[in-house]
Amino acid sequence: MRRGFWFAAGAAAGVYGMVKARRVAEVFTVDGLRDRAHAAGLGARMLRAEFEHGRTVTENDLRERYALAAEQQRELTSGTRPAIEGSDPNTGNERGDD
Repeated sequence: MRRGFWFAAGAAAGVYGMVKARRVAEVFTVDGLRDRAHAAGLGARMLRAEFEHGRTVTENDLRERYALAAEQQRELTSGTRPAIEGSDPNTGNERGDD
C-alpha cells in the first residue's frame, strides 16, 4: 500500500512537471511570443476603451449637473444684489447710522 501510494504520487508529480515544462517551452516559441504580444495589445486597447467610456459618462454627468445648477441659479436671482433689511443703499452702512 505504501509503495503504491508513493509510486502514484511520483507519477503524478512527473506528469505535472512535464505539462508545466511544455507550457513554458511553448511560451518561448515564436507563436507563443506572438500570442502574448497580441494579448498584451488587446488588453491595452480594452483598458483604453474602458477609460474613455468612463471619462465620457462622467463628463456627461457633470455637464448635466452643472447645467442644471446654472439654470436653477438663473431662476433664483434676478442679477441684482438682494437688499439687507435696515441698510442704506447709498452709504453701504447696514443701519444707516453714520
